[in-house]
Amino acid sequence: MNSDQETRPDHDADPVQALQAALERFGYLADDALATAIHLSRELGKPLFLEGEPGVGKTEVAKVMATHLAQPLIRLQCYEGLDVAQALYEWNYTAQLLEIRSAEAEGRAAAPLFDRRFLLPRPLLEAIDPDGRDGAAVLLIDEIDRTDDEFEAFLLELLSDFQVSIPELGTLRARNPPTVILTSNRTREVHDALKRRCIYHWIDFPSFEKELDIVRRRVPGIDERLAAQAVRLVQALRTEDLFKKPGVAETLDWIQALVALDRRRLDEHALRDTLGALLKYRDDLDVIDETAVRGLFDAAGSS
Repeated sequence: MNSDQETRPDHDADPVQALQAALERFGYLADDALATAIHLSRELGKPLFLEGEPGVGKTEVAKVMATHLAQPLIRLQCYEGLDVAQALYEWNYTAQLLEIRSAEAEGRAAAPLFDRRFLLPRPLLEAIDPDGRDGAAVLLIDEIDRTDDEFEAFLLELLSDFQVSIPELGTLRARNPPTVILTSNRTREVHDALKRRCIYHWIDFPSFEKELDIVRRRVPGIDERLAAQAVRLVQALRTEDLFKKPGVAETLDWIQALVALDRRRLDEHALRDTLGALLKYRDDLDVIDETAVRGLFDAAGSS
């Protein structure tokens, strides 16, 4: 073997390409930039922050990574008003009261009421709990933009050092730090302090070719002409002035609806009858009137 061959990089061993191939086996098509962001997140031990329009596959990244890593997926679904107790832990007051009554009935001292046996872990504690499950997990903090500044501030310690502080128990540190994935639909800007602790990636709507490939994989056996027509029309629909543009999730829902109705080809009548699988707001449905429907078919070349 000459010196050029010895120093030539082995592309088959490229970790980003290997990750792309692994995710593809589980049905997720990640481009080079997304696969690189996922790889760097794991290599550097940093959370992955995924931002983009609803329905573009942000949450699915966490699901497929849990499958790929053969680790449990622990999901914290964020919402307005979410507080630390709901996300981290609560004390089992019922069990504590029963312990007190049992001790009184048996004439003994009650066991310590603020130890781990009375602790109810919520998703964040479950993901880093050093005395619980063996091995790491994938922690999905979904739609972080729905929470408030106070909750974001609380997350800083967890995402920096993978540890949490419980006044009665002290600081709990993760033996096996989880793979953390945060998602945001950008309904508001997330604070810089949180983003700085993460590897950031924006997931955009896919190209026609990529979305068609996704449809083929997720709806096996679909008629090729129907799949191409439907994807072209969704791509055209995203150019309209809509409050909520349909994501890949809506594309798949719509095509599955067409298949369920035994549609072999797409026409204006089929679109009008199934538009509710693509658009979820009345104002958006009103925008797509008969004139707009004909325009969509012309733009998509599907008429």
